[in-house]
Amino acid sequence: MEGELYNLFKVWFSVFASLFYCFAIGRTVPKGTARFFCFLPILCLFLLLPLNLSSIHFGGITAFFIAWLANFKLALHAFGKGPLSSSSSSDDSPSISFSCFLPVACFPIKIQQKFHPNGQDKQNPVPKKGHKSIPNYAVKGLLLAMLVRVYDYREFIHPKVILLLYCLHIYFFLELILATVAAMARALLGVELEPQFNEPYLSTSLQDFWGRRWNLMVSRILRPTVYEPLLETSAPIIGRRWAPLPAILGTFVVSAVMHELMFYYLGRVKPTWEITWFFLLHGVCLVAEVALKKAVARRWCLPRFISTPLTVGFVLVTGFWLFFPQLLRCRADVRAFEEYSAISAFLKNAGRASMFRSFNTSSNWSTP
Repeated sequence: MEGELYNLFKVWFSVFASLFYCFAIGRTVPKGTARFFCFLPILCLFLLLPLNLSSIHFGGITAFFIAWLANFKLALHAFGKGPLSSSSSSDDSPSISFSCFLPVACFPIKIQQKFHPNGQDKQNPVPKKGHKSIPNYAVKGLLLAMLVRVYDYREFIHPKVILLLYCLHIYFFLELILATVAAMARALLGVELEPQFNEPYLSTSLQDFWGRRWNLMVSRILRPTVYEPLLETSAPIIGRRWAPLPAILGTFVVSAVMHELMFYYLGRVKPTWEITWFFLLHGVCLVAEVALKKAVARRWCLPRFISTPLTVGFVLVTGFWLFFPQLLRCRADVRAFEEYSAISAFLKNAGRASMFRSFNTSSNWSTP
């Protein structure tokens, strides 16, 4: 555990130093190809740094934060776009300070922009009231702790039920981790941040699930990096009405590639491409859903009590079929339980050592 923590410190020290370099480049090099080539060594470095971590928690979170989100943000920043480039078109240098640039670049957060009167951001149509209350997170934290205890009896539980518990585990863990990071960043920056999740179990369609509820930081970074360029490219060819369809499919292709990369960081095993098929399937189904909505012009839709179970059920069934086999192949569940035990033992030993030092100190003071 101590060695992994030391590696984690080295990795994140490298990240912070690299982002200081990128901030300086953004101040001095005009946006465009020249700035992109200045960023290119850092983009490559961020792809390599997670390989220094073997922990599924430290390594997985670090890979997600820097190899995916930070790299995409820096690629956008190279061309004067994205959350790191809140400058006017007449000024190439970013208007945000380094104290703001650093957390926005390396953490899954986005400063909340001004909303329209209807309560939605033009580019990211998420309800303004997306932040949860503290009791909401407390309940989810308690449920996550209960899940960890339930795993002790998994030999008595049906494998399909275990997979369902893993779904809940991933959701609770991701939301709590991202909410914790956002809370610290909000306290540090003193600004309001956009929510990362919006109760995905209430989704009424795949478009609602992927675009407005599940892991919103990913959808917000994929929109300017993949979806919008493909939309602009497709519009002159097939028209503005149908241009979103290839843009959606292309976005899911990129998401599939990045998820395969994330799974490689977790398991260091050769990909078997189930993850790719999972996202391609969802991309094709979402394209069909959007095309159907355009064809009927929203004249007919399913009631929520039917559409929500269908949507959530489809996500779960396809996840059991294509997503979780790769997760289990890299022994993510076994390694996660081992890490929970190691962390628990590490904290107990640290507590005992602290109590022992306190006892020795009090004994020395009481000795005449």
